[in-house]
Amino acid sequence: MPGGSSPSATSAQRSSWRGRRRSDERRGPLPALLVGAIVLLLWFAVSRSGAIPQILLPDPLRVVERLWLATTKARLLDYAWVTLREAVLGCAGAAAFAIPLAWMLHHWELFRRAVLPYVAASQAVPAIAIAPLLVLWIGYGTVPIVVLCAFMVFFPITVTVLLGLRGLDADVLDAARLDGAHGWTMIIHMEAPMVLPAILAGVRTAFTLSITGAVIGEMVMGGDGMGQLLSIQRDAVDTTGLFATITLLCAMATTVHWLLLAAEHRSRTVAALRGRRAT
Repeated sequence: MPGGSSPSATSAQRSSWRGRRRSDERRGPLPALLVGAIVLLLWFAVSRSGAIPQILLPDPLRVVERLWLATTKARLLDYAWVTLREAVLGCAGAAAFAIPLAWMLHHWELFRRAVLPYVAASQAVPAIAIAPLLVLWIGYGTVPIVVLCAFMVFFPITVTVLLGLRGLDADVLDAARLDGAHGWTMIIHMEAPMVLPAILAGVRTAFTLSITGAVIGEMVMGGDGMGQLLSIQRDAVDTTGLFATITLLCAMATTVHWLLLAAEHRSRTVAALRGRRAT
């Protein structure tokens, strides 16, 4: 085909890219672990050299010791559970709103042209500005923090699911229509399973933001979670405690990230098998 690639060449390129991606996925978290080990070694070397005072950059061994004591003898896990619950509820609430919204944006052009600019504009409002309004409208407690989390993460989920819907294989959908799939049957049996990897990718991205939203909400609106603990440690200039709390926050977000990533990979395999059967 002059001036362009042939369909077979394009298919071969896609197969090669997918093969490279699967090969990268099989390597697992080893590269990330190596980078983490290098960062820890540099941190240890700088803190032990005395170039930066311990009050600003505590020794990583002291942070690990503090984290162990806080999780075994203090209430750090109780604080973590409160923040995790708020983040999960906020992310789930955002997904319950964002997924149907993405479907409507995809299928109804007039609705998309009318609503999508406002959906995008909502992300221009910083969370720190929304928090005081939520206090006035709702009050203090878990509910406004969950609403703040949902407000922060519904846009990434909406966009990811919308892109996933736009990327569905048209040949597979046409084959399903020929078999009599229409309306809710098409959505439930074809579109939903095929777009599930995009849904999980959106939730995976959003959950980290939801953790951030929960912490911001607790620091601004009060609460019993890790944001409140960070405020106490900040006021006490407890740098070691701050590092220990932040480390646990990172561990929480990373664990959920990897679990959702594994589910996403599995759903991609199932979606690919469904597509091959449909055609």
